[in-house]
Amino acid sequence: MEVTRLSKRNHYEEIAEQLKRLVIDGKLKVGDKLPSTKEMSEQFGVGRSTMREALSALKAMGYIEIKQGGGCTVINSAPPEVELPELQSLRMNRETLLELLEARQSLEVSNASIAALKATDADLAELHRIMQEMEASIGDDREGERTDVEFHATLAQATHNSIMVRLFDSIVSQLEMAIREIRRVEIYANRSVSERLYREHLAIYEAISSRDADLAGERMKQHLVHVVSNLLKHL
Repeated sequence: MEVTRLSKRNHYEEIAEQLKRLVIDGKLKVGDKLPSTKEMSEQFGVGRSTMREALSALKAMGYIEIKQGGGCTVINSAPPEVELPELQSLRMNRETLLELLEARQSLEVSNASIAALKATDADLAELHRIMQEMEASIGDDREGERTDVEFHATLAQATHNSIMVRLFDSIVSQLEMAIREIRRVEIYANRSVSERLYREHLAIYEAISSRDADLAGERMKQHLVHVVSNLLKHL
């Protein structure tokens, strides 16, 4: 795979753009598997965390699928039919951001309720694992962000509804990228806020484990209201 090695650190957007161009130009075709994260991080001359951010961005654009365990496969050779041009910039206008936050709330409240009814034992075990990692990462901004995003993505998968998963990927993943730096610096690095986020996620997990759809949805709604409240202080 021919790529241009980066001279600066943390340029995950440039990496994502290079990989996207390889797909669009046909140098990477639908069904092709990408090299391992380790191999690509060495090719680009960046750390693995930066490489993972780039792959997450490419997934959010709809070009690749990231399998559990880290394998990545090209699933789309052209730009997605539905695009949100406002999301090309990390700093979106306030109105667009508020609309995305509103859409996220509706989607994730539904996801929590559906997951309470449809989650398998394996789904619950995965959510429990994430909760343990989230608790251990309190005060660690990057790990806090990673476990938070992983929790919500796993919850979407636990609906066993492919449309809900695709909606999550198209709306929430792009929203997370747009507000990543605010969340990382202003939310996860604040230990008291990080502890509260952990407790809120734990409450959602417990409601899902109890198979209480109404309670799971209500706890997700309360959690996202708090998240939005924190974000709006910094926008």
